[in-house]
Parts: sequence; C-alpha cells; structure tokens
Amino acid sequence: METLIFDCDGVLVDSEIVAEATLVQQLGELLPDIPEDVAVRQALGMTTAAILAQLERQSVHRLPADALERIDGAIEARLAEELRAVEGVAETLARIELPLAIVSNSRRRRVLASLAVTGLDARLGEVPLFTADEVERPKPAPDLYLLAARRMGRAPGDCLVVEDSVSGVTAAHAAGMTVIGFTGASHIEAGHAERLHQAGAWRVLPAMHGLEALIQQWREQRRTGAKAATSETNEENPR
Repeated sequence: METLIFDCDGVLVDSEIVAEATLVQQLGELLPDIPEDVAVRQALGMTTAAILAQLERQSVHRLPADALERIDGAIEARLAEELRAVEGVAETLARIELPLAIVSNSRRRRVLASLAVTGLDARLGEVPLFTADEVERPKPAPDLYLLAARRMGRAPGDCLVVEDSVSGVTAAHAAGMTVIGFTGASHIEAGHAERLHQAGAWRVLPAMHGLEALIQQWREQRRTGAKAATSETNEENPR
C-alpha cells in the first residue's frame, strides 16, 4: 500500500521561518539587549525552551515566568494568520485517495493548532500524526520519516512525501522516500525550487492544485517499474 506523507504546516506555510521571525520579535521585547542575529542563530536546531534558557544567560534581563507560553501563543497566532491566507488546500486533500500520514518538525501542539485554524482538523482528524516530539533530533532528520513509515506498516519506497524545506526534502530523501518539493506562498525567494531539486526532490510543485497529477504520475511509474522487474525475473528464471 502506498502512503502520502504530508508536511501539513510546512507545506501550507513555512512554519520555521514564521516561528523564527516571531521568536526574534518577542525576544526583542523580552530581552532588548540581545542582537537580532544572535537570536536567529540560537533559533536554529534548538527548542524554544532551550533558546530562552541560553539567551537569558547572555542577557542582563530576566525573562518573565510565562515567557515560553507567551512566545508559543504569539507563534501560533502568527501561523494562524499565515495559514488563513492559503487557498485550495482542503479541496485538494479531499480529492486525494491515497492513505495520508502527517509528519511535521514542529511540536504536536503547534501542528494541532495549525490544523484547527485552517479547518483541516476535521478533514485530517483520523490521519496519523508524527511530530518532532517523538524523535531524539527534533529538526528535519530521516528518523522522523522512517518512524512514520514503520508505524504505518510501509516500506520507505512506498511513501511519497510533500515537503517545503530543503532540510525536510534532504531528510525524507535520505530515508529512501520519493519527495515532492513545494514552493508555496512562503517561498518566493529566487532559487528555492532549484535548491529543493538539489536536495533530492523528484519534482517541485509551485501550487497545491497540481499535487493530484504528480501523485498519479508517481504511482504509474511505480507500477511500470514493478512490471519491468517482474519481466526481468521471469527471463532470468524461465520455467
């Protein structure tokens, strides 16, 4: 059985860029002596709690007790604003017949909030969700995609992944999965599509409405490849 692994918040909007921008804005208010470039560097590869702990040690200011909750709330509100601007996703998902799984390098709470504000929680309510909380390395890494495949009872080669980030494409490709890169509204910078290709994306999709055609193309190629392999085996082992 083939499965579509769908990076829900990342494909709809680049959640990491939104999260980092919001984090920097919030830190500017909470720790005004921290340079912006330092905040951005700290945001890469760390959880929000770890970022706050490290930055507080570098600052003469103390963070309020509710700093983590305040920042998470601000990030979720900003994501909601970005997600509401994306059109056509629910309709596209409704037409996809493949079993779906969701993989996200955000925390489970943030993914659920993202789904809720777009109304996709009703559409995806029964879809298995695999998030960064479940693996040792919370940033894009092959183990998260392999975890999803294993729990779905699928081989990596049976999984088609839709990913928007270069790191996510790299990780899914390294896990042995076919990857469709996505350049949605959050990825308008020049060269992003080419970087996705270089990271191992099989195809790059500029808009969600073309996803069904690529899924069909992938399935047909798999069937053709399976028939060719069977034919070669029969020729090598004639009765």
